[in-house]
Amino acid sequence: MNAHEFRRRGKEMVDYVADYLEGVEGRQVYPDVEPGYLRPLLPTAAPQEPETFEDIIKDVEKIIMPGVTHWHSPYFFAYFPTASSYPAMLADMLCGAIGCIGFSWAASPACTELETVMMDWLGKMLRLPAVFLAGEAGEGGGVIQGSASEATLVALLAARTKVTRCLQAASPGLTQATIMEKLVAYASDQAHSSVERAGLIGGVKLKAIPSDGKFAMRASALQEALERDKAEGLIPFFVVATLGTTSCCSFDNLLEVGPICCEEDVWLHVDAAYAGSAFICPEFRHLLNGVEMQPCGLQVDPGPVHQPEDMPRAGALIIYADSFNFNPHKWLLVNFDCSAMWVKKRTDLTGAFKLDPVYLKHSHQDSGLITDYRHWQLPLGRRFRSLKMWFVFRMYGVKGLQTYIRKHVQLSHEFEALVHQDPRFEVCAEVTLGLVCFRLKGSNKLNEALLERINSAKKIHLVPCHLRDQFVLRFAICSRTVESAHVQLAWEHIRGLATDLLGAQKEEKTEIKT
Repeated sequence: MNAHEFRRRGKEMVDYVADYLEGVEGRQVYPDVEPGYLRPLLPTAAPQEPETFEDIIKDVEKIIMPGVTHWHSPYFFAYFPTASSYPAMLADMLCGAIGCIGFSWAASPACTELETVMMDWLGKMLRLPAVFLAGEAGEGGGVIQGSASEATLVALLAARTKVTRCLQAASPGLTQATIMEKLVAYASDQAHSSVERAGLIGGVKLKAIPSDGKFAMRASALQEALERDKAEGLIPFFVVATLGTTSCCSFDNLLEVGPICCEEDVWLHVDAAYAGSAFICPEFRHLLNGVEMQPCGLQVDPGPVHQPEDMPRAGALIIYADSFNFNPHKWLLVNFDCSAMWVKKRTDLTGAFKLDPVYLKHSHQDSGLITDYRHWQLPLGRRFRSLKMWFVFRMYGVKGLQTYIRKHVQLSHEFEALVHQDPRFEVCAEVTLGLVCFRLKGSNKLNEALLERINSAKKIHLVPCHLRDQFVLRFAICSRTVESAHVQLAWEHIRGLATDLLGAQKEEKTEIKT
């Protein structure tokens, strides 16, 4: 394919993508295929001779699309959103064309410097404490990871390295193996499974802290676990606080957990993978309170957003969090992958991951003026992902992004109200952002049967969770194009299937009696 054909095929592909997204509502949201469907439809080996672009596109519709779950359908209400916008797609095209591997400043200066600036822009939109921003000479800073799972693992490994070096400095005879077997990390019993996975990969114990009646981690339960483990000779070193849990979007109590981590000298990582996008709205910024505290213990007033001169200054605050992460690729219209992570002290990361073979060194690396992001992450290579942020932030503006978040939250409350109107159903957790957890009043088996009917019909798509011992259905507002009409239709569909299910069960009981 030469440049001339690329121009022609590129325009065709843009049309295909636009047609797909404009028409995705008409496609069945969940595919009608069985495991292994694809292999028989493809040759057993790659072709020896070139094939035409037309044939490939025909096969996209014939082979690929039948097996696609349409995450951007307005009838997709499962998991959490995955962000999508035309500006981000255009930026991804440019990223692919430039094709740099930005592991160091020298590998592509614009790739590194735009990321640093975009992470500062985003940090200011969230009103993060200034200590987390790189600025021109900050000790902290932001980095784009591939996912929140990576961010949690990176934070855990950095914390592990930091505590190990501190202990060995105090007691030179201590071996790394001796320390490792005593290290303990903590997270709520509602934390994402990726936190447990980080503990497995990091080779440390991870203990689940029982959550309260609102599915939140509280100070008393965490303190009890810390004291018990210290009495047994273990070494607490890492706590993950979740803001917006996957199961029900509950929020760990940062205002309580932060001071404990500070007093115990334990690394506090804040995982706000889904909910973090909402913090750009002033009315939701209080959900992040506890990342920082004023010395008197008063909560920080979030005030107006995106005004740098109004940013909290590090000197006036106690900063409890060591690292903070959320996913713009979930709810901020920046396509996957783009997971934003900030650290209070960048040397905590670079101290854990820094290696400098001669083939990666460059003349500016010790100038103190640049960042080599290979020292901030697990892989060496990295794409020019900040282009997506730059395009989206400029073409939507902060106000446009706030409007988008608020629309989703309003739709979730609309669905919540519909559930409350039907006495057969109940809402199972507080609705704060874009997720509603609900169920039929009755047994877990009844709700499992309802979910089976919903997903078998393939008109909408939902996934479940367990809250304590209850099987619960999750209704997440996901699509960029979802409107009130889609929510209303989804609810009527759910109600209809519930009516059929309850009727069938009633008939079954009648037959058994007779």
